[in-house]
Amino acid sequence: MAKFELKLPKMGESVAEATITSWLKEVGETIDADEAVLEIATDKVDSEVPSEVEGILVEKLFDVDDVVQVGQTIAIIETEGEGSVSVSSSEPAKTEAALAAPVVAEVEKTVVAAQETAAPIVSSGDRFYSPLVKNIAKKEGISQSELDAMPGTGKDGRVTKNDIFAYLGNRSETPKVESPATSTVVDKPQPTQDTEKPKAAPVVASGDDEIIEMTRMGKLIAHHMVESVQTSAHVQSFIEADVTKIWNWRNKVKNDFAKREGENLTFTPIFMEAVAKALRDFPMMNISVQGDSIIKKKHINLGMAAALPDGNLIVPVIKDADQLNLVGMTKKVNDLANRARLNQLKPDDIQGGTYTVTNVGTFGSIMGTPIINQPQVGILALGAIRKVPAVVETPEGDFIGIRYRMFMSHSYDHRVVNGALGGQFVKAVKDYLEAWDPNREI
Repeated sequence: MAKFELKLPKMGESVAEATITSWLKEVGETIDADEAVLEIATDKVDSEVPSEVEGILVEKLFDVDDVVQVGQTIAIIETEGEGSVSVSSSEPAKTEAALAAPVVAEVEKTVVAAQETAAPIVSSGDRFYSPLVKNIAKKEGISQSELDAMPGTGKDGRVTKNDIFAYLGNRSETPKVESPATSTVVDKPQPTQDTEKPKAAPVVASGDDEIIEMTRMGKLIAHHMVESVQTSAHVQSFIEADVTKIWNWRNKVKNDFAKREGENLTFTPIFMEAVAKALRDFPMMNISVQGDSIIKKKHINLGMAAALPDGNLIVPVIKDADQLNLVGMTKKVNDLANRARLNQLKPDDIQGGTYTVTNVGTFGSIMGTPIINQPQVGILALGAIRKVPAVVETPEGDFIGIRYRMFMSHSYDHRVVNGALGGQFVKAVKDYLEAWDPNREI
């Protein structure tokens, strides 16, 4: 008999951990190769973890609601036959280190100062603290006594990542209780009016109010949105585009397109094509920021914000969007949108985006000021298409006509994108849309 270590697979460049939501197999049950063993949830999508081998599940190393890092061993599977793959003690460590290297490097940078000065956080009594919880506690300066007194919502009262974030959000101004080994007496300066942070007034529910617990995804989205605003210097540029040619052209070809391709031709792939062309013209919009460095992306991967049945948003990604023709773009857009609605997206479907487009016009809004999807530096909001009176310029003179027009709102990171570039980019999108060929074949 040989034993195989089932590890949490890498799920994309920005996903470092996942929460176990359910075990599909119990200890002692037989598992086929490629059969799902457990279900996990990241901050972006839910997924299953399949087994790479055939065998019997002999040990589960984590419980439901535990947070697992990418590359960590989550279960042991016993395989039969001498030809079975046996993972040696040195090889798993090497594999895990390779998978988790970016995560470890980032964690080390954020907690090294706390590790040098603070007493180590340890599991005490019957209470277990995961490595992630310990690292967050060290980074935020949470003492052992504070952690021990913190209420936990995980299994058996364990403290989770969300519990710590909630604690930090409601943390009182009472001085923290420090361990004797690290406590020092210093003269703490009194905060001045300029440096004192305003304290939010508590929200008190009355007897007639309904208290609704935020969903796991809702909490994570809220955290990421606040983090994005705190990270990027958001600024917006607005522009209005005349899409009358596109409106009339789509009405002319959509029925034949549906019969031939078996797909509905919406406005989204048309707009995505224009954005991809503009990104090719302005590659410095297709970047991300890492410290004091700019990473210029080689591929144009367009994120497409899609609404989920529960009201939350998810952003599946169209990889190499500039390489697709309109038929290919339409098929990709429809496929991702349908699987998003059915909660069938895979982790790879929402990874690697370099720029995002959101259609606020779907809900009737004429414009919006979207929040940047980190670590990108720009996001474009498409407003509702409206039939309005407008000035039409012709060689014979100007006249008032009925036109189909829409606003586009471009939010960009002013740390690295100045107003000229941000404005030129959205102007390029407008120019591509207004230059649409009404006789285009598809």
